[in-house]
Amino acid sequence: MNIFADETPPSRQADVPARSWWVRWRQPLLLAGALTCGVLIGANPFRPSDQNPDATARGYLKFKEILSYVDRDYVDTVNAEELSDYAIQRLLEKLDPHSVYIPAREQQQAAAFLQSDYDGVGVEFNLFRDTVTVVSPLSGGPAEQAGVLPGDRILAIDGQNVSGAHFTNDQIFGKLRGPRGSSARLLIWRRGQARPLSFSMTRNRIPNASVDVAYMLDSQTGYIKISRFAAGTFDEFKEALGRLSRGGMQQLVLDLRGNPGGYLDRATKLADEFIGGTRKIVYTDGKGDQYDSQTFSRVAGEFEEGPLVVLVDEGSASASEVVAGALQDHDRALLVGRRTFGKGLVQQPITLNDGSELRLTIARYHTPSGRCIQKSYRNGVASYDKDLQERYKRGEAFHADSIHFAENLRFRTDHGRTVYGGGGIMPDVFVPRDTLAQNRYLTRLQGLNLVREFALQLYQQHREELQEITQEQFQRVFQVSDAQLQALANRAAQDGVAQDPPSLRRCAAVLRTQLKAHVARSAYGKEAFYAVWREQDAELQQAIKALQDGSTKLALGEAAK
Repeated sequence: MNIFADETPPSRQADVPARSWWVRWRQPLLLAGALTCGVLIGANPFRPSDQNPDATARGYLKFKEILSYVDRDYVDTVNAEELSDYAIQRLLEKLDPHSVYIPAREQQQAAAFLQSDYDGVGVEFNLFRDTVTVVSPLSGGPAEQAGVLPGDRILAIDGQNVSGAHFTNDQIFGKLRGPRGSSARLLIWRRGQARPLSFSMTRNRIPNASVDVAYMLDSQTGYIKISRFAAGTFDEFKEALGRLSRGGMQQLVLDLRGNPGGYLDRATKLADEFIGGTRKIVYTDGKGDQYDSQTFSRVAGEFEEGPLVVLVDEGSASASEVVAGALQDHDRALLVGRRTFGKGLVQQPITLNDGSELRLTIARYHTPSGRCIQKSYRNGVASYDKDLQERYKRGEAFHADSIHFAENLRFRTDHGRTVYGGGGIMPDVFVPRDTLAQNRYLTRLQGLNLVREFALQLYQQHREELQEITQEQFQRVFQVSDAQLQALANRAAQDGVAQDPPSLRRCAAVLRTQLKAHVARSAYGKEAFYAVWREQDAELQQAIKALQDGSTKLALGEAAK
């Protein structure tokens, strides 16, 4: 079986908008299966229930009869197909939050998130006030080869004006992508140029990486960040792990924060690289035994011995939780961060006759110790969707003692440590959210994309200087001044964000780091971004501290004595 946790809106892939810093939990594609988990077994014809076929048949006939009456006799003209789609969605909400129906028109977009590549021009973009702005051209892609630069503003695509035309992200996404070998023409405004520039390029296959970055934090500590478990994730991970090992890596930080899941077999293969012997990684339990399964480690992995820290947070879900739970249950890794999302339901995708898809919950998955990490949904979908907000209100993001687990859901790891089921994976080391990053003023700046936009302006202003220095020199000498922060505040005021000097002072350190990191990304690439961002990354700093002082060995080995 091939199990997967479905897609959220595309994030760090090219020819789509650059991802904001905050996890967007409830967007339209969530109805297409965000944060779900399923079994890819292909089409499945309709079968009446073996348990109660008469009730199933009566319900089907009743719905058909009502829809026929509405279509024929209702006072206004209606779209019967839209009504049936709506009814199906409401029906599934009565079951659980992750059984979903995906209309045929959304199926291709829903599937794109887990693809390992696509055809397009290869640019990451953002919409700043109805202007398509290039955040970064993908390395080796058609746009980069044609000479497109970060900060360029796309005025027209294939002769059609897209600047100030109120296009949506998805519409721009569709215009930049196209069949491999097709031509694309971009009309671009570039700072310092008297007139727009025209670029012609041929669309090509673009890698859609899910390993965001892999580099050495120091001479012996590797860092790998995985944004989702897509088709090519395991291969990307193996390449990154091998490269870091050859570079002298002795210990590793695996970052699964904000990872909503993906193909579960890629996740279990990744976990197998860390777990020695033949030990259980995950098992599923459904109605009867049709959908019961067990997955064990089976290969000699490349990193079964070295110290390992896994970073998780409330954005880590589904397949990410399977990896984190398995490594914690086997005392293989120290988990650092905050309680994970709590998604432990398995869906079966069923292709319907019109090309739409039903993803129906058919099992729950459990960690090796027996934990079911699916959080409660007994109060309905609306309450379920507000769970993360409620966690913040209860103080869970800031105080570990605000998190309570039922005593009857207590489990033991291989070495006897206590862990809990019933709602996500609780890390071994809790790290609260930075209260400065929760500043309302900062949140508004980020929500309007003003931080990214201003960073691109800084990059453009200093492009020639940045070309003359190395990334290491940049990290030492580049500083965001008070005057530049005030310029950002002035720019924000023009967009309706009122001046707030006290709030600006409180979040100044975070803002400086964010701006510097985005400038580094434009000038030197993703690795440079993360190298700067680590200065304000509390979870990563805690992980490094645990590796340096031997906390990983102490925490994971103490219970065995």
